[in-house]
Amino acid sequence: MKFSDQEKALLREIQQDSAASLAALADRVGMAQSTLWRKLQEFDAAGIVTARVALLDPAKVGAKLCVFATVSLQDHSEASLAAFSRLVDRHPEILECHAITGTADYMLKIHTADVESYEHFMTHALLRSDVVQAVHSSFSLKALKRTTSLPV
Repeated sequence: MKFSDQEKALLREIQQDSAASLAALADRVGMAQSTLWRKLQEFDAAGIVTARVALLDPAKVGAKLCVFATVSLQDHSEASLAAFSRLVDRHPEILECHAITGTADYMLKIHTADVESYEHFMTHALLRSDVVQAVHSSFSLKALKRTTSLPV
Protein backbone atom coordinates (compact mmCIF):
# COMPACT_ATOMS: atom_id res chain seq x y z
CA MET A 1 0.00 0.00 0.00
CA LYS A 2 1.00 3.57 -0.60
CA PHE A 3 0.78 5.88 2.41
CA SER A 4 0.88 9.67 2.57
CA ASP A 5 3.47 11.31 4.80
CA GLN A 6 0.75 12.00 7.40
CA GLU A 7 -0.42 8.38 7.31
CA LYS A 8 3.17 7.20 7.78
CA ALA A 9 3.56 9.58 10.71
CA LEU A 10 0.34 8.24 12.21
CA LEU A 11 1.48 4.64 11.83
CA ARG A 12 4.80 5.50 13.52
CA GLU A 13 3.01 7.27 16.37
CA ILE A 14 0.54 4.47 17.12
CA GLN A 15 3.38 1.93 17.08
CA GLN A 16 5.08 3.98 19.81
CA ASP A 17 1.94 4.59 21.91
CA SER A 18 -1.31 2.99 20.85
CA ALA A 19 -3.03 4.36 23.96
CA ALA A 20 -2.42 8.00 23.01
CA SER A 21 -5.56 10.11 22.83
CA LEU A 22 -7.00 11.17 19.50
CA ALA A 23 -6.22 14.77 20.40
CA ALA A 24 -2.55 13.99 21.14
CA LEU A 25 -2.17 11.92 17.97
CA ALA A 26 -3.89 14.58 15.85
CA ASP A 27 -1.57 17.23 17.26
CA ARG A 28 1.56 15.13 16.63
CA VAL A 29 0.73 14.26 13.01
CA GLY A 30 -1.02 17.52 12.03
CA MET A 31 -4.39 15.97 11.24
CA ALA A 32 -7.92 16.86 12.34
CA GLN A 33 -9.25 14.49 15.03
CA SER A 34 -12.19 13.40 12.86
CA THR A 35 -9.88 12.63 9.94
CA LEU A 36 -7.47 10.80 12.24
CA TRP A 37 -10.30 8.71 13.72
CA ARG A 38 -11.49 7.72 10.21
CA LYS A 39 -7.89 6.88 9.23
CA LEU A 40 -7.53 4.61 12.29
CA GLN A 41 -10.79 2.88 11.36
CA GLU A 42 -9.50 2.36 7.80
CA PHE A 43 -6.22 0.90 9.13
CA ASP A 44 -8.19 -1.51 11.31
CA ALA A 45 -10.56 -2.53 8.52
CA ALA A 46 -7.68 -3.11 6.09
CA GLY A 47 -5.84 -5.30 8.60
CA ILE A 48 -2.91 -2.89 8.79
CA VAL A 49 -3.37 -2.57 12.54
CA THR A 50 -3.69 -6.11 13.85
CA ALA A 51 -3.71 -5.47 17.62
CA ARG A 52 -3.26 -2.85 20.29
CA VAL A 53 -1.16 -4.18 23.14
CA ALA A 54 0.84 -3.21 26.20
CA LEU A 55 4.53 -4.16 26.16
CA LEU A 56 5.82 -5.52 29.45
CA ASP A 57 9.31 -5.46 30.92
CA PRO A 58 10.40 -9.15 30.88
CA ALA A 59 12.54 -8.81 34.02
CA LYS A 60 9.69 -7.27 36.02
CA VAL A 61 7.23 -10.03 35.13
CA GLY A 62 9.56 -12.97 35.78
CA ALA A 63 10.57 -13.75 32.21
CA LYS A 64 14.05 -12.23 32.12
CA LEU A 65 15.89 -15.00 30.23
CA CYS A 66 15.65 -14.66 26.45
CA VAL A 67 16.63 -17.69 24.38
CA PHE A 68 16.83 -18.12 20.63
CA ALA A 69 16.40 -21.77 19.76
CA THR A 70 16.67 -23.40 16.38
CA VAL A 71 14.52 -26.49 15.95
CA SER A 72 14.91 -29.28 13.41
CA LEU A 73 11.96 -31.60 12.82
CA GLN A 74 12.07 -35.36 12.35
CA ASP A 75 10.29 -35.01 9.00
CA HIS A 76 8.26 -32.47 7.05
CA SER A 77 4.98 -34.32 6.67
CA GLU A 78 1.75 -32.36 7.04
CA ALA A 79 1.05 -34.19 10.29
CA SER A 80 4.45 -33.23 11.73
CA LEU A 81 4.11 -29.59 10.69
CA ALA A 82 0.63 -29.43 12.23
CA ALA A 83 1.84 -31.10 15.44
CA PHE A 84 4.72 -28.65 15.75
CA SER A 85 2.38 -25.71 15.15
CA ARG A 86 0.11 -26.97 17.95
CA LEU A 87 3.13 -27.35 20.24
CA VAL A 88 4.16 -23.75 19.58
CA ASP A 89 0.62 -22.47 20.16
CA ARG A 90 0.34 -24.30 23.52
CA HIS A 91 3.39 -22.68 25.10
CA PRO A 92 3.28 -18.99 26.04
CA GLU A 93 7.05 -19.06 26.65
CA ILE A 94 7.43 -19.08 22.86
CA LEU A 95 6.98 -15.47 21.80
CA GLU A 96 7.91 -15.93 18.15
CA CYS A 97 8.30 -18.85 15.79
CA HIS A 98 9.75 -18.42 12.32
CA ALA A 99 10.21 -21.00 9.57
CA ILE A 100 13.77 -20.39 8.40
CA THR A 101 16.23 -21.40 5.73
CA GLY A 102 19.49 -23.11 6.52
CA THR A 103 20.31 -26.13 8.65
CA ALA A 104 17.28 -25.86 10.98
CA ASP A 105 13.58 -25.67 10.26
CA TYR A 106 12.43 -23.07 12.81
CA MET A 107 13.79 -20.29 14.98
CA LEU A 108 12.01 -19.69 18.28
CA LYS A 109 12.24 -16.69 20.57
CA ILE A 110 11.56 -17.93 24.08
CA HIS A 111 11.30 -16.08 27.40
CA THR A 112 11.55 -17.86 30.75
CA ALA A 113 12.48 -16.88 34.30
CA ASP A 114 15.95 -18.43 34.33
CA VAL A 115 18.18 -21.17 32.91
CA GLU A 116 16.56 -23.86 35.04
CA SER A 117 13.06 -23.02 33.83
CA TYR A 118 14.32 -23.00 30.23
CA GLU A 119 15.97 -26.39 30.72
CA HIS A 120 12.68 -27.75 32.10
CA PHE A 121 10.73 -26.27 29.18
CA MET A 122 13.20 -27.61 26.61
CA THR A 123 13.40 -31.14 28.03
CA HIS A 124 9.72 -31.50 28.93
CA ALA A 125 8.09 -29.68 26.02
CA LEU A 126 10.36 -29.44 23.01
CA LEU A 127 12.53 -32.54 23.23
CA ARG A 128 9.70 -34.83 24.31
CA SER A 129 7.74 -34.01 21.20
CA ASP A 130 7.69 -36.84 18.66
CA VAL A 131 8.23 -34.37 15.81
CA VAL A 132 11.29 -32.53 17.17
CA GLN A 133 14.64 -34.01 16.16
CA ALA A 134 17.02 -31.41 17.64
CA VAL A 135 17.10 -28.10 19.47
CA HIS A 136 20.09 -25.73 19.55
CA SER A 137 19.85 -22.87 22.04
CA SER A 138 21.58 -19.50 22.21
CA PHE A 139 21.12 -17.30 25.27
CA SER A 140 20.78 -13.56 24.86
CA LEU A 141 23.40 -11.83 26.99
CA LYS A 142 22.05 -8.33 26.47
CA ALA A 143 19.44 -6.73 24.24
CA LEU A 144 20.96 -3.79 22.41
CA LYS A 145 17.64 -3.01 20.75
CA ARG A 146 14.12 -4.19 21.46
CA THR A 147 11.29 -2.78 19.42
CA THR A 148 8.04 -3.87 17.87
CA SER A 149 7.87 -0.84 15.56
CA LEU A 150 8.08 -1.52 11.85
CA PRO A 151 9.83 1.01 9.62
CA VAL A 152 7.18 3.02 7.78
